Amino acid sequence: MADEPEQPVAVAEEEEVGDELTPGYKPPKQKTLEEITKLDADDESLVKYKQSLLAGADKVLDEGGKNVIVKALVFAPDGRDPICLDLTGDLATLKNKPFVLKEGTSYKIHIEFRVQREIVSGLRYMQVVYRKGIKVDKAKLMVGSYGPKTEAHVYKTPGEEAPAGLMHRGTYVVKSKFSDDDNNAILEWEWSFQLKKDWA
Repeated sequence: MADEPEQPVAVAEEEEVGDELTPGYKPPKQKTLEEITKLDADDESLVKYKQSLLAGADKVLDEGGKNVIVKALVFAPDGRDPICLDLTGDLATLKNKPFVLKEGTSYKIHIEFRVQREIVSGLRYMQVVYRKGIKVDKAKLMVGSYGPKTEAHVYKTPGEEAPAGLMHRGTYVVKSKFSDDDNNAILEWEWSFQLKKDWA
C-alpha cells in the first residue's frame, strides 16, 4: 500500500532549506545595469564578462513581476522521458500529485528560469527531502550569476541515484527553494514522488 501524502513540515524544519551556503559570506550591494556597465571600464576582462552577461539585454521580454521567474522543475531520470513540473501555476497541487520513480534510478534535476531586467548574482537551489515527516536528505547548490535573457536559463544539478530496497519504498515530499545572493526567496514550493520497485 502506498504511503499517504505527507503532512506540512514543521516550521523548525522549514528553516533548514534557507541555511547559509557559505557561512560569513556577505553579498555585494545590488546595482542597476547602468551602474554595472560603468564599473571597471578600464578592466578589459571584466568588460568582456559583463558584455557576455548583458548580451541582448536591451531587447529582453519583460513579463512583469519579479526580476527572476522560475518556470519549471524538470526531473530527468536516465533512460526515461523527463517529468516536467510547471512552476508558473498553482504550486499547491504539486505536492498532492506524486510521480513514480523506480528505485535505484540515476537522475538529474533541471531548473528552468528567466532573468528579465537586472543581472542577478549568487542564485542558489536548495531542497530538503522528507519521508513520513522525517528529513532524509538535503542539498544546497550554487546556481551562479545570470544576465537578462528572453529564453529560459537551465541549471542542471549533479547526478544522483534514488535509493533502492523495500525499506526505502514509499512517498517522499521535497521542499525546494530558489533564492538570490541576499537569501531572498525567489520561489519556494513542495513536490512529491513515490519510490517503487518499478515504474508502474
